[in-house]
Amino acid sequence: MIITVASGKGGTGKTTIATNLAKSVGQTVRLLDCDVEEPNAHLFINPEHTTSTPVKIMVPKVDQSLCTLCGACEEICQFSAINLIAGKIMTFPEMCHSCKGCLMVCPTGAISESSRELGEIIHGSMGSVDLYYGKLRVGEAMSPPLIEKVKMHSDRDGITIIDAPPGTSCPVISALRSSDFVLLVTEPTPFGLNDLKLAVETVRTLNLPMGLVINRSDVGDDNVKAYAADEKIPILLEIPDRRDIAEHYSRGIAMVDALPEMKKVFEDLYTTVKNLIPAA
Repeated sequence: MIITVASGKGGTGKTTIATNLAKSVGQTVRLLDCDVEEPNAHLFINPEHTTSTPVKIMVPKVDQSLCTLCGACEEICQFSAINLIAGKIMTFPEMCHSCKGCLMVCPTGAISESSRELGEIIHGSMGSVDLYYGKLRVGEAMSPPLIEKVKMHSDRDGITIIDAPPGTSCPVISALRSSDFVLLVTEPTPFGLNDLKLAVETVRTLNLPMGLVINRSDVGDDNVKAYAADEKIPILLEIPDRRDIAEHYSRGIAMVDALPEMKKVFEDLYTTVKNLIPAA
């Protein structure tokens, strides 16, 4: 079972929900932080005995002595990662999507596989939470390949919780794919509602079941609740704007660890989500 926690914008409390839910499942759970550009789930899990594994992706390497300058590789590449410039085939590894199309169409075998480092995957655990998170190398423009590598550690036979990147762009789609349920986290403000609508459209495009968590539920207005009612999206949890929650958060302390009454709240959230997941 894979539960993905997502949001249409940053700062809504997505990681707060993902980490507290992971700590409340009551059995071993795999937590994957797929916000590889700015992972922070580890700040609340505090994993022990961490290990780091570099992640590399395929990029083309051109043997100019075999190249006939036919231009087939340039024609097939949709991302301008390989180009015929001034009588020479030039590659731009940072733009390569590793599709291997250039290798397939080269008539002389002038193009072979090389690799470059994209980032790293860090693994550690604390208690019942087994955490994997990706860190994209500084300067990299593409995070989906690293997200897919992190997701390879999903445990579909057990319980996996994915902390998705914020927004609705390609990295979010990569994180959402293959999920059994999506928890959308929002806040009751005009900005929150605007970005929630975009997130809902994204999840519906992928035909995934979803529920809503409203963070800081006692601020703002009731427009998010009205929207959820109109769209028939169940509101599974409302978390009030409490100073004690914010203070513990600022110290990297999960609310289920600091506030015993919240443990039952997140246990009930997990049970509700589990019951909403359609039978296979």
